[in-house]
Amino acid sequence: MKKINEILAVVILSLMAVLVAAVGLRIYDSYLTNSEMKTQIRKQEEILSRNREANERVREMQQEIQELSGDREKLQQFLEEIRIEDQETVPAAAMQGSPEPWNSGMSGDASMSENMLSVSEDTTAPDMSENAEIPGESENTLSMSGNDTMSGNDMMSGNSTMSENGLSMSDNSTMSENGLSMSDNSTMSGNGLSMSDNSTMSGNGLSMSDNSTMSGNGLSMSDNSTMSGNGTMSGNTPDPFAGLIGPEITLEERRQIRSSLEETFVTNMEDQRYLENRRTDFSDKKIACLGDSITAAANLEDEENYLSYAYPAVLGEVLGADEVYNLGIGGSSIGRYWADAFVERYKSIPEDTDIIIVMGGTNDGFCLSKEEFGTLSERKPWTFCGDLDELMRGLRENYPDAEIYFVTPLPNILQDYLMRERDYLLPQRYLVNVILTLSAEYDYHVIDLYNSNILDSHDADIVSDYVPDGVHASKEGYRILAEHIAAEVVRSYEE
Repeated sequence: MKKINEILAVVILSLMAVLVAAVGLRIYDSYLTNSEMKTQIRKQEEILSRNREANERVREMQQEIQELSGDREKLQQFLEEIRIEDQETVPAAAMQGSPEPWNSGMSGDASMSENMLSVSEDTTAPDMSENAEIPGESENTLSMSGNDTMSGNDMMSGNSTMSENGLSMSDNSTMSENGLSMSDNSTMSGNGLSMSDNSTMSGNGLSMSDNSTMSGNGLSMSDNSTMSGNGTMSGNTPDPFAGLIGPEITLEERRQIRSSLEETFVTNMEDQRYLENRRTDFSDKKIACLGDSITAAANLEDEENYLSYAYPAVLGEVLGADEVYNLGIGGSSIGRYWADAFVERYKSIPEDTDIIIVMGGTNDGFCLSKEEFGTLSERKPWTFCGDLDELMRGLRENYPDAEIYFVTPLPNILQDYLMRERDYLLPQRYLVNVILTLSAEYDYHVIDLYNSNILDSHDADIVSDYVPDGVHASKEGYRILAEHIAAEVVRSYEE
């Protein structure tokens, strides 16, 4: 009996120990969860505080520009001083992640063009299959610059070697026409690929750095991050710019053709002519315009009946629409890191709306660091990529019969001005390309104001005549904007 009691005591003690351990683990897990939540809340508060400061600074900048708008010569000099040239707006960290695979222009010794891949600093790709092919390559032919060439299964001269289906190239070897560029002790062995140091690319390629890896059909970017499968990223630092698509014609390319003032005149005449000859009747259509202070014409609030000058009202007038709802709120953003986020209030759009027009991103641009920008692979809440995806998905689910248009923000000089003081900010074109990418994914209409080169406040004449504070339009500017959006809506119906 004594022995049985001893055994029972041991069992009971063991069970108690297990129970205590389970409770302890539960408490520890709860502690970690609460700690993570507190950290997240504190982080969000810091972001909101930072963005409030940025918004206040933007208001001061608007006042500065408005005071200069009457003197074109001084205004022109001022705008030239604060304008950041396109190539200067790419943060070093962003360059490592290939922010613009469709239009890269990175420096370095190695080069690549037309659908290339460039990788730097100890990059490896150990998971390439035996018969893997580089897109664009045919007939097993490989060509490098300099005097090293290989076709079929030939071996290369110089310091380049190949073993076990692997390839090693060094000292500024390049390949173009859908090929690959590597430099300085780059190696490929066992069907893997390693490239390093000063590799660059242009065209539709992608750049990686710092211990990146590649497997399957995916790519990985910087700082030990990985992507596998057909584009799903994993690891420590997913590239925020991976998977983006760009416009057919960029803003910079249009600027080379004509000034924004000239572009605005030409475009407005074409829009008016198109609207005069339209065939579609919009008299039975209800239109909702979701937006920020530009949609709300908040800069005209001191004028009587100011909403009649806002672009939604003019849009309704031009199209002869049954009703237009102006859902613009000053200071609002697409994402949750600022006030009155679109993603939190889109359900206020009336259910019977036939056409939904979403124009935002200007205030987002004043807030976005790489962290708030997020990634298309993760699409986390409280990031631009995640919240925009949630907004688009929500519109599709809640308004399945509506025609939906996303309008990219107008380029504005205030973004450049603020970026000079806050080096964490990203250029506008990154968030524009997320709008283009996700709109294509959801099959939404896009009106790309950013790359249209109209009403661009980098142009002193535009500021003087149409955008007096550098971001908000005058009455005439809002009419031009409304006529352009109206013409694009008609085009989508008729073409």
